[in-house]
Amino acid sequence: MRAFIFPGQGSQSVGMGQALAAASSHAREVFGEVDEALGQNLFRLMTEGPADELTLTENAQPAIMANAIATLRVLEKEGGVRLAEKANFVAGHSLGEYSALCAGGAIDLSTTAKLLKLRGQAMQAAVPVGEGGMAALLGADLPKAQAIAAAAAEGEVCTVANDNDPSQVVISGAKAAIDRAIALAKDHGAKRAVALPVSAPFHCPLMQPAADAMEKALAEAKVAAPLVPVYANVTAAPVSDPDTIRRLLVEQVTGMVRWRESVLAMVDAGVTEFVEFGGKVLSPMVKRIAPDAQAVSIVSMDDLEALLKGL
Repeated sequence: MRAFIFPGQGSQSVGMGQALAAASSHAREVFGEVDEALGQNLFRLMTEGPADELTLTENAQPAIMANAIATLRVLEKEGGVRLAEKANFVAGHSLGEYSALCAGGAIDLSTTAKLLKLRGQAMQAAVPVGEGGMAALLGADLPKAQAIAAAAAEGEVCTVANDNDPSQVVISGAKAAIDRAIALAKDHGAKRAVALPVSAPFHCPLMQPAADAMEKALAEAKVAAPLVPVYANVTAAPVSDPDTIRRLLVEQVTGMVRWRESVLAMVDAGVTEFVEFGGKVLSPMVKRIAPDAQAVSIVSMDDLEALLKGL
């Protein structure tokens, strides 16, 4: 069994999608449709930068999705591949869940781009710059990370945001609490704690205003049942019902990304092969979570050609 997976924020870089667009009209169509939906030249920003503008949450989120979907679209159109025949499940990390839903036909490309633009803007607006933060705890599993967050909170928000893999957990919350967590992480058994260069504290209760904005937007968005089940971040379980998808996407804004559990659940369901589209972030995580599983990253035309031979 096979799962198609889609990366989240942090996988953006200037130049993304350029070679793909040069090689394929189908990729160019995706980038053009996203530009039109957003009323901005996002593709130019992706290919030419500047990096600080691309890294802005409201740009990075639709850009990462566009790059992933363009990669998949080339496989589908030029390789004659049908997702429902080659993938048993789809999943994505944080914003990647939107890419997964788009890939699975639950949300159309233009709507996905608009939702992610809004999600990025709402997340940025939820907490003034400088008041929130995030940190990666390296060499810490989930129980250790939870203990560190609890010890550092001191009445402020400090919670686990991403349970990425057995050796990397990300915490999120008030800036002062995150600073305290970094200072005491080693005493609680983490190898190292690294402050992340993010503009807002994602996936924690401080994001509630953004969750409210997404609830309103998703209520109005057309969501269909996906071609294959999507593993949701907040439940680490497959979902196909449109109303449940909407609810879980709202909960995801403030909730923990249960990526480690999602991968284990897919493995338990029979998945032996994970194919990451548009990034090289999730495949290494999969290998740390499930060493016996195959995991490949598909970024270039060469990657796509190699994948086609194995499908």
